[in-house]
Amino acid sequence: MRNDFIGGLLDALGPRAMNNLANPIGSEPQVTHAAVQAALPILLGALARNARDPDGAAALHQAIEEDHSSLDVPDVLASVSAGGGDGEAILRHVLGGRQSTAAEGISQASGLGRGQALQLLKMLAPLVLSYLAKRSQRSGMSAGGLGAMLGQEEQQLQAQGGLAGRLMGAVLDRDGDGDVDFSDILGAAGSLGQRGRPSLGSRL
Repeated sequence: MRNDFIGGLLDALGPRAMNNLANPIGSEPQVTHAAVQAALPILLGALARNARDPDGAAALHQAIEEDHSSLDVPDVLASVSAGGGDGEAILRHVLGGRQSTAAEGISQASGLGRGQALQLLKMLAPLVLSYLAKRSQRSGMSAGGLGAMLGQEEQQLQAQGGLAGRLMGAVLDRDGDGDVDFSDILGAAGSLGQRGRPSLGSRL
């Protein structure tokens, strides 16, 4: 079972998205797909936790309305694939000192290098905000409604369990950028895919 928000974003990206994301980071589409499925829950969970506070929800609502609503997701994908976007600034705000931990978890789950995983996060962050902006506009969400929706999506991921939810919790439940031992998470994830990595395809 896949998460509604993440599934909708992947649908909006379209079938060629993994090639467009893989090429700039020097990866294979299959490996990139696994990395994307590990990365998106972390980004979604981080946004949800930022939006728990009313001021955080208001700031996020203002940001997506003013800065991320003008382009559709495929257009943003084309931009980030060409080196554009403001992913670094978004990650700094959303993940802060957890960026390194997030990249390490994605790397271990997918087979990407740590640097590749961080680069992928920078590409995905504007895509997530663009999709969030479109969804917010479509539903006429207030700042409070946006925060509530993100909280529900995070809870859905946690309830589903699986590797994606466990990685999200392992990264976001840490204070700062302390080391996380992902071996227990990966070992308990279930079926293994190619290259000895857990297969995430059935987890969302």
